[in-house]
Amino acid sequence: MYSKKEYLKHSLLFVVTLLATTLAGGEWLYGKSVLGTEEGFLNWEYFAKSLKFSIPFIGILLIHELGHLLTSIYHKVKASLPYFIPGWLGFIGAPSIGTFGAVIQIKGIIRSRRKYFDIGVAGPLAGFVVALGILIYGFTNLPDADYIYQIHPEYLDPDFEINGEESGYVDLKMGYNLLFLAMEKTLADPEKMPNMSEIIHYPFLFAGYLALFFTALNLLPIGQLDGGHVIFGLFPNHHKTISILAYIAFIFYAGLGILDPYESIDYLVWAIPLYLFFLYVCFSKADIPPQTKWMIILLIGAIQYLLKFYYPEIQGYSGWLLFAFLIGRILGLEHPSVYGTKRVGPKRMILGWLAILIFILCFTPQPFIID
Repeated sequence: MYSKKEYLKHSLLFVVTLLATTLAGGEWLYGKSVLGTEEGFLNWEYFAKSLKFSIPFIGILLIHELGHLLTSIYHKVKASLPYFIPGWLGFIGAPSIGTFGAVIQIKGIIRSRRKYFDIGVAGPLAGFVVALGILIYGFTNLPDADYIYQIHPEYLDPDFEINGEESGYVDLKMGYNLLFLAMEKTLADPEKMPNMSEIIHYPFLFAGYLALFFTALNLLPIGQLDGGHVIFGLFPNHHKTISILAYIAFIFYAGLGILDPYESIDYLVWAIPLYLFFLYVCFSKADIPPQTKWMIILLIGAIQYLLKFYYPEIQGYSGWLLFAFLIGRILGLEHPSVYGTKRVGPKRMILGWLAILIFILCFTPQPFIID
């Protein structure tokens, strides 16, 4: 089915991505690079330990993409092998997780709603099952509480909190989602459970957390994302409306707080038109009449401005704006049409609602909080 050249290319991308996430994992787990050490070009001990992060993490992405691929093969829809995208940025001193994700390319034409549904839902469900198992293992096999002192011996210094701002540390804190919080409260030993700013040093928890993040992102009920395919199968006559409304809610929350009426007029005079232009770019591919499009954009900006005026502490998560741009401008909010509007059947309906439940459990309003 695939040529030797294809197998070689995709295998090479997989290996490079695994190496990249291992290097990135070492930086997160131990706060230092495993390259260029006193022991030589590579610190093999830390490299081997970093595999505890990269193998579970890349394994989850692989299972996710294989879920799509094997379902495509089952339905005789031509698709590529998974493309793994390496993304280690340690060579320029920038933080990264070692990859920009993985995708498969559908090369055939899909004319069936059920095939769209099956291919879309298979990946998130398969990846979620593996992520759930890794998180269960991580929560039930936490190291002793003094494990963190091996990575941060400075925490033993009673003056560390006082001098923390002078130490040069970047405080990265993970936000909670419903599933992670529930598993912490029911599975973890409270005496061993780290706070959310230390999750990055626990390979199985960090890998599982990132997997939940990407699962929720893929299950957003918008356009041609996996969640969009699910909605397209469950609600064939209402996909466009649901997709647009979900996108409006997503970008509204993402940009909440950017237009701050308590900022200076010098800031607002350029921030307001620039932000409205950004919204227009995000909605530019939406199949909406121009007048309606501008009404939506202006309403978003006005309501965000008023909310910030009456509730100054209110804040969305601007990190989502990048994904809002990619979804709106590149992927689009529309779904390819198929013949007929017949629903997918009771068994698939159950899987579809299960996928929606997984999205609710995995979505993290503020996934990465940097101080």
